[in-house]
Amino acid sequence: MKRKAKADGPISFRELFKKGDKSIKLSYLFMGTANIMNGQIVKGLAFLALQVGFVAWLVVNGFHALSMLQTLGTKSQGWIMDESLGIEVQQPGDNSMLLLLFGIAAIILILLFIFLYIVNLRSARKIFILKQAGQSLPTLKEDLNSLLNEKFYITLMSIPLLGVLAFTILPLLYMISIAFTNYDHNHLPPKNLFHWVGFSNFGNVLTGDIAGTFFPVLTWTLIWAVLATATTFFFGILLALLINAKGVKGKKVWRTIFVITMAVPQFVSLLLMANLFNGSGPVNAMLQNWGLIDQPIPFLTDALLAKVTVIFVNMWVGIPVTMLVATGIITNLPTDQIEAAEIDGANKFQVFRNITFPQILFVMAPSLIQQFIGNINNFNVIFLLTGGQPANSNFHSAGETDLLVTWLYKLTVTAADYNLASVIGIIIFVLSAVFSLFAYTRSSSFKTEGA
Repeated sequence: MKRKAKADGPISFRELFKKGDKSIKLSYLFMGTANIMNGQIVKGLAFLALQVGFVAWLVVNGFHALSMLQTLGTKSQGWIMDESLGIEVQQPGDNSMLLLLFGIAAIILILLFIFLYIVNLRSARKIFILKQAGQSLPTLKEDLNSLLNEKFYITLMSIPLLGVLAFTILPLLYMISIAFTNYDHNHLPPKNLFHWVGFSNFGNVLTGDIAGTFFPVLTWTLIWAVLATATTFFFGILLALLINAKGVKGKKVWRTIFVITMAVPQFVSLLLMANLFNGSGPVNAMLQNWGLIDQPIPFLTDALLAKVTVIFVNMWVGIPVTMLVATGIITNLPTDQIEAAEIDGANKFQVFRNITFPQILFVMAPSLIQQFIGNINNFNVIFLLTGGQPANSNFHSAGETDLLVTWLYKLTVTAADYNLASVIGIIIFVLSAVFSLFAYTRSSSFKTEGA
């Protein structure tokens, strides 16, 4: 009984190699050997075919991709004299961008093969355990039935996981890698090569020449995120309370009016607002016609006024969203607490401060954190309303109202400084992730999640 329990229990790959028969030992060198020699021919041939294909790719392309990943190219594109033609012809060179991409893809493929190799060893271990227990090995039909029943989640997740690797993980690793190169407007492939430079780009952003742009833009990004989130949150709750107050008639009509702003595409509203607050737009024209101002108010061209304007316009766009969520919470609040507080002599403000608002905040805390992170990355409001303007000659490819995300866009599309843009992207991710984890784990919603 003791010996059988040991055979049925977990066994390491090292012990498996020592105790296994010839087929088990060969599977460490040739994938699928244990399956083939024990009757699971199709499964074993599939493992072996994957190994042969991987080795062939590694010899033909893999080793070259990994070796070029170290240098990102050594031969630049140029012009040489062709003596036979008597003219200069273009000499092809290495493309650092493709070499970086292929190198990262090669590393991912190697990791995938390592995973498949471990799956092969697990299959061999299963064969060993079943044989030790005197049980029959599953047939191909039984394995297929297993993938369609108790292991159906593996079948469903396999294709999406491959898609995540190809279209999410690979581009993400590529973007992160660019932050450690000198891929900028002076090193654009395929004409020029770029190379690894370590953490110099991070030093340039945090303490170097770009720091004079980064910290003002970061400060404004955080101020914008706090004010944009707070204004839409509090005014959205206030609007919901006003509409749902006793004695207010036509509640559905009022809700519909404010929801219309959500029905209109956001870019339409923002472009319309940009025209309304233009120096020669309807707002300035109307104020001048009424004699209230002599000169147009620089809503979008003065640094301070432009920042106030984008926060005001964001309220128009964001308040209805909070209003709808808060309405759903308010209509489901227990009325007995409110009635008891009113009987004890509490006024409307005291009821709101001690009963209504804490319960709304409890429910909306995760949404509030999401809104804050969304405002850090709020590209549309800034780009469509001001385009980051007004300009600041002391900034590198950024304007007074640019957020980190709109500055990142300009660094790629306008300045072609992809290395700096990658650094900014990493900083945005770290900032968002750290704040999200810090704020959510300390919210009441998270602490009482089990309840």
